[in-house]
Amino acid sequence: MIRTEPIGSIPRPKNLIDGQAAFAEGTISPEELRALQDEALAETIQRFEETGSPVISDGEQTKSSFVTYPLDGVTNLAGTGVVIPFADGHTRQLPTLASGPFRFGTYAASYLQEAKRRAHVPVKQAVIAASALSLLYPQDGIEGYSRDAFLDDLVGESEKDIRASLDAGAHTVQIDFTEGRLACKLDPSGGLLRDFVALNNRVLERFSDDERSRIGVHTCPGGDMDSTHSADVDYAQLLPDLFQLNVGNVYVEMAGEKDQGRVLDIIAEHLRPEQRIFVGVIDPIDPSVESPEEVRDRVLEAAERLPADRLGTTDDCGFAPFADDTSTSRDVAFEKIRARIEGTRLAGERLGI
Repeated sequence: MIRTEPIGSIPRPKNLIDGQAAFAEGTISPEELRALQDEALAETIQRFEETGSPVISDGEQTKSSFVTYPLDGVTNLAGTGVVIPFADGHTRQLPTLASGPFRFGTYAASYLQEAKRRAHVPVKQAVIAASALSLLYPQDGIEGYSRDAFLDDLVGESEKDIRASLDAGAHTVQIDFTEGRLACKLDPSGGLLRDFVALNNRVLERFSDDERSRIGVHTCPGGDMDSTHSADVDYAQLLPDLFQLNVGNVYVEMAGEKDQGRVLDIIAEHLRPEQRIFVGVIDPIDPSVESPEEVRDRVLEAAERLPADRLGTTDDCGFAPFADDTSTSRDVAFEKIRARIEGTRLAGERLGI
């Protein structure tokens, strides 16, 4: 069948969200929080497998967020970093690095290992792009720790994060690159985007061709609390540079796009022969659940422009990239995933795949 994979996050159950808040306030112990996380993880994997998904994730149940998980356990940070504004007015703020050197406090393989202990199907693992973490370095610099030294450390840590997940048996490793489209908004000249691509390729050049065939990159305009940070940016500003990333799989938000045919034409022009393209057929921001027939038709439209033997399907974005996002229910998320899987199967039958 046509390959289909999730992007990553699933909304956390209310008792886990409440437990995270209680832990932050100091009213429950680390052991009590861990019990809530284990329960959420086990239920998430069970429900994922019940959808018939051939590949699952851990739903990011125990991550603080898709971007900040490497910072869990890091002590040389300050809370006054880059602010990311969303279209509905809410913001997310990154911390800033206060001193060197930069090291990850947590590696994504730790989540993968926990998921694989419970899963009966292949598990993919999402990691954050080096380009996103490059925003931690303060504009004023750090005395005795240059930006070049920071980037060298960052590239090494990002390589370690990906390699550890590959070594732990990840089906695929997905690099989350939501800041790519945002870079086009912050710098319409494209300079910042090209810098981001070059930095991520510094990491990717450390892997073999076979390893890169199991590594992918995901792009979307953000998807937090049913809002986005860069959906107003023309995809044509991003996609030509996106496909310069040396990965074997590219996961592209599509269901939320107004002119999907135009975007598919741009992808067809820039997709490299060694790359598989996963098009988004589920919109996590849309509260209605897509029907399998809607998904089927989206896949068939994509197959008119893209090579069917290198076509896959995915969700536009994770359903809850930040741990406190309750804008989508768990039930709706799994219903949408089920529709993606069934619709992809229907499209495969129509295409004879």
